[in-house]
Amino acid sequence: MTVPRAALLCFAACLAGCASVPPAAPGPAPSPAGEKSGHAVEHTPASLAASVQRAQLALPAESGAAFFGRWSEMPAGATRKVPVVVFLHGSSGLSLKAIEEWQRWLAAQGVASVAPDSFALPDRVTYKSPIDKPTYERIHALRAQEADAALAALSGVSWADVTRVVLAGASEGAVAVARHADQGLVGRMIFAWSCEDNYFVATHRTYAGGPAPVLNIISSTDPFFSPSNPWLGNDAARGNCATAFAGNKQATIVLIPGAPHTLLNLPAARIATAGFLRQVFSQRDGSGQ
Repeated sequence: MTVPRAALLCFAACLAGCASVPPAAPGPAPSPAGEKSGHAVEHTPASLAASVQRAQLALPAESGAAFFGRWSEMPAGATRKVPVVVFLHGSSGLSLKAIEEWQRWLAAQGVASVAPDSFALPDRVTYKSPIDKPTYERIHALRAQEADAALAALSGVSWADVTRVVLAGASEGAVAVARHADQGLVGRMIFAWSCEDNYFVATHRTYAGGPAPVLNIISSTDPFFSPSNPWLGNDAARGNCATAFAGNKQATIVLIPGAPHTLLNLPAARIATAGFLRQVFSQRDGSGQ
């Protein structure tokens, strides 16, 4: 069979073109379609009060009797003052069993903990990331209100040593902790949040000043906030809070290789947390290291 000369010329041109033009670089991965349900993103006075009344509370035996339950059920016999961690849960809420496990572990270390319930707000927005930044920011403001309400409530109970309070949070809850101006706190603990601009915030707005020490614990490959997330939205991201706290000598950054997003109870995370709490609580009570 005779191949037409025009076809041969076309084939040769295609070969030349393939040899001289490099393949196109792959573009950025498209963001997955997020999901959002519910409508409420602002607390009423009643729902904000309920976030504390429905808070998950753990009291150590040092306070009079070990207890785990709701704030509204706290035992009247808890009178001895103990240090406190106020913890802001992530987007899964208090249904995440890891939080109860972590609070019980804190109680075994002699530390009380209070985890306000953000879902005390009826019809509170829930989501599967990514969603729009304005909604994220309304949720972050909501969580900041819950932190302030829980911190204020400590002054009304006999077992809370209000001179030794640490504010902590994970993922969604950690954004409000990172932004919190730490007046009155002896420390902040930021779990599974990177303190960077990305899809989750308009700007990260991390509060990097203040005298209180800061602990950031996050996976080196966090599925949401490290560069391993193809739709992170920040090509320069490092995936941790080191850049935000670069000028703060009171900040400690702990990266756990290959850890999942929920890492509160990993041995490395517990070791770092226990050491941090010993440091900040002993400095305030004058016992030193």
